[in-house]
Amino acid sequence: MLNNPVWAALTGPQACFAEAAGNAARYQPEIAPFAALSDPADPAAWRDLATITDYAVLTGPSITPLEGWQTHRVTPGVQMIGQSMSGVEDPEAVPLTEKDVPEMLDLVARAEPGPFLKRTIELGRYLGIRDADGRLIAMAGERFRMPGWTEVSAVCTDPAHRGKGLGARLTLAVAAGILARGELPFLHAVHDNENAIRLYGRLGFTHSADVIFASYRFFA
Repeated sequence: MLNNPVWAALTGPQACFAEAAGNAARYQPEIAPFAALSDPADPAAWRDLATITDYAVLTGPSITPLEGWQTHRVTPGVQMIGQSMSGVEDPEAVPLTEKDVPEMLDLVARAEPGPFLKRTIELGRYLGIRDADGRLIAMAGERFRMPGWTEVSAVCTDPAHRGKGLGARLTLAVAAGILARGELPFLHAVHDNENAIRLYGRLGFTHSADVIFASYRFFA
């Protein structure tokens, strides 16, 4: 499942957020840009994907587009798993809800953690930390969820408040919630974000696989 987490999520616990056709599926567009194939080496699966979208972001160890799909962008990354880590709840971390989405989107625009859309919050539990004036300055939450595993995602801190350990605290707090459900946390990071990778290592995550995040467009 970890080699194809989006497929495992969209055909499992998050099937309610899926648009699917045959051996392809994607999240509803306002949820997330990610799509998946049951087997990225299967031409028929790529043809199925073309029936539901002409633009898709896929992730996995290796992906070769087929049948009219052209690569738009490829970003190398790493996948890390928290099989032996311990989460830590944070008393200053507050649950975020749909009413907080405008602030969350504003923070994402400043901190650029990766894809986060106006309905991404529906995928799981999100926590935030606010400053003394009540402004949201850091957040983290859950994205891909599959049997036994949930991804920690959207870990970000306002640039003016970095270096205070807020991202680490929220990562551990989100992981604590995942572990409390009897699941294991995992996450992804861009391969050249060495600071983040070192941080996650200190928190107890270990390298699982090298992956890519790649976007593709279909031209009939």
